[in-house]
Amino acid sequence: MQDYEESLSFLGTWGPFQKRVFYLLGLAIIPSGYNLLCVIFLLAAPPHHCSIPHHSNLSHDWIQASIPVQQVAGRPERSSCSRYELDQVQNLSASGTTLGLDLTHNLSSPQVLLSSLTQEGCRDGWTYSTEHYQSTVVSEFNLVCSDQWKQPLTSVFYFLGGLLGCFVSGQISDRFGRKPVLFGAIVGLSIFSSALAFASSWPVFVVLFFMLGLGQLTCYIVVFVLGSEILMGPTRVIFSSLCLPWAYVFGELMLPVTSYLLRNWRHLSLAMAVPGLACVPLWWLIPESPRWLVSRGRVQEAELLLRSAALQNRVEAPHVIFFTAKVEKPTSEKAESATFLDLLRTPNIRHITLILWFIWFSNNVCYFGLSFNMSSLYGNPFLNYSLLTAVELPAFAACWLAARRLPRRQSYVCFVLLGALALLLIQLTLNSQPVLTLILVLVGKFGLLAGTGVLYTYTSELSPTVIRTTAMSTCAMFSRVGSSVSPYLLQLAVFNQFLPWIVVGALSLLSVVICVFLPETFRQPLPDTIQQVAVPQRFRWPWASTLPPKEGWKSAEDTTAAPEVICTTCL
Repeated sequence: MQDYEESLSFLGTWGPFQKRVFYLLGLAIIPSGYNLLCVIFLLAAPPHHCSIPHHSNLSHDWIQASIPVQQVAGRPERSSCSRYELDQVQNLSASGTTLGLDLTHNLSSPQVLLSSLTQEGCRDGWTYSTEHYQSTVVSEFNLVCSDQWKQPLTSVFYFLGGLLGCFVSGQISDRFGRKPVLFGAIVGLSIFSSALAFASSWPVFVVLFFMLGLGQLTCYIVVFVLGSEILMGPTRVIFSSLCLPWAYVFGELMLPVTSYLLRNWRHLSLAMAVPGLACVPLWWLIPESPRWLVSRGRVQEAELLLRSAALQNRVEAPHVIFFTAKVEKPTSEKAESATFLDLLRTPNIRHITLILWFIWFSNNVCYFGLSFNMSSLYGNPFLNYSLLTAVELPAFAACWLAARRLPRRQSYVCFVLLGALALLLIQLTLNSQPVLTLILVLVGKFGLLAGTGVLYTYTSELSPTVIRTTAMSTCAMFSRVGSSVSPYLLQLAVFNQFLPWIVVGALSLLSVVICVFLPETFRQPLPDTIQQVAVPQRFRWPWASTLPPKEGWKSAEDTTAAPEVICTTCL
């Protein structure tokens, strides 16, 4: 097959056409980033305790004394799910029993007088703190105490929606095009986030939340592939490794600010629809991938698009860009024959696919586990999540620098190992040093995110062109399985408060160990067909990798074979 990028060399790498695609795709990714952490703020669980009805005729001191005091992490806190029997408390109050003058200063004082009383559940509902949130899904539908199990289950449905979206969208994108899937996901985000604001019950909210999850990660995957297939050379490297993640993080940073300003989950749901609606006009500005058009045998459409790009760049296109006889039939046959099952068909690609699936799973368990565990840290939740998101900016910058100079395995191992060690050290500071604990969490997030950035490039380089979007989507699907597990990490704190952090750190270490069995792709010829997938190596220390020379590393046979794949990081 004619070399695709050699055929497009007349366009250059940074003309008006490339600039337009570069910036517009950066805008198109913002709705996806904006919706990523919505599960954190919509399902926030404010501090709460049993409600004491006004008709009980109890004084303020007796109302405060009606709630038992428990020791939580060495500190006294009012019980969230029980109170002393209201009839008995009313009898004590009516009999003239006094509580002591230090009640308002010492929470444990009434415990001495009332500890013998029988406790009961919150029969009259709950009173929720409004310090940080006026209303959340948890406080409106009372997903606490006996219904507390609904909190993580709601998050699971959101991530399962993402899992299904990744599985379906990858195959649809490979068959029908990148652009329809991208804007279908963007419109879906706006429609279902708006519908959330009108959910009348928890079951309705869960169904709509599942539908919202369908488009969240799909949007990112398709933008990543679309930009990587349209852009070429250093522009593609900067886009996929740095600018696209930064635009995504910008969308993430908008959500804590919006949540801080609105404080009501229904208003926040409506606000989540705005970025997607603003991106709808981009349909008429963002082109379809010409590389995908060629792979489907639609050469005339690809040439028409590229001639339009040449006019924008003020360069002259050759009379014939692609040789139809050499391109159309072979590529269309490969596009039709490649399916999801091909990821497991041959030993080489099966070995690589299974390892990648586990690494993506563990990375997302750790990523979202960190986000959910932030609720157990002290301080302003909006500030904590803003810091946790802002640390992604230097993480992706480090990923970009590593992509230019370092082997993929070595980069991934170093970054994730740093994050794992920081997370394992949290158990030494969790109760005594809150500031140091927050710093360790941020270092852990930095390492995991930088490793994830490397993993996107590494996965795309390991995957053959004919099934790349499907391979990326199946990896994203397993990442959503990990995301679905992550809400339950907090439940492990019931057995030991350090256990969630230990699990996150241990999973990170395990992903480092199995990564060394993947073949290196840095400065290597990249596969176009399943038969060209690299042979997995036996165990070898990542830092012992031997780099091929910078010049002349691609053989003549490789040069005249299939088009060079996306996400090349050899400048």
